[in-house]
Amino acid sequence: MVCYGVTIILVGTLGSLLVGAFPQVTPKKSCSLSKYQFPAPSELKAVWRMKEQFEDIMLLTNRKCNTRLFHRKWDIAELSVPDRITLVEAELDLTITVLTNPTTQRLAETCQQPLAFLTQVREDLRDCLALEAPSHQPSGKLRHWLQKLETAKKKETAGCLEASAILHIFQVLNDLRCAAQREDCT
Repeated sequence: MVCYGVTIILVGTLGSLLVGAFPQVTPKKSCSLSKYQFPAPSELKAVWRMKEQFEDIMLLTNRKCNTRLFHRKWDIAELSVPDRITLVEAELDLTITVLTNPTTQRLAETCQQPLAFLTQVREDLRDCLALEAPSHQPSGKLRHWLQKLETAKKKETAGCLEASAILHIFQVLNDLRCAAQREDCT
């Protein structure tokens, strides 16, 4: 009888240890981008500082770029919510790539806080898209723009991609605001 009691205690202890050894991941049940309708003032200020510093660097380097990457003939509000999220994710991919590999040390120091913020935003967008529209296919309008983006990544110099992404960073944040507003974006 003592052996039987020890076995039950041993099995119970091992069972609870095994359950604890494999944490259960609870999938996200909702997607909330509402915090990005109005990003924290400290984040906006850091982005503003980075953009201003980059403009100063541009004046000193006399960089000439003819990239019209962020110019579109349509407005983001015309897109479906999943298309909006996909658009902003693509814009952020480019922006994060150039901020990860800045062309000057001076910019590298200034872009750390914006880079962390934008990386978190991109992860939240990816999570939302995976949760709400895992098999989403971009509309023709967006697909055309995404192809234009991929072409630019291959053809443009790193300096011109950097200029385009940083000089249009507030457009990206406005696009983010629209995506966060979902159907209410007009």
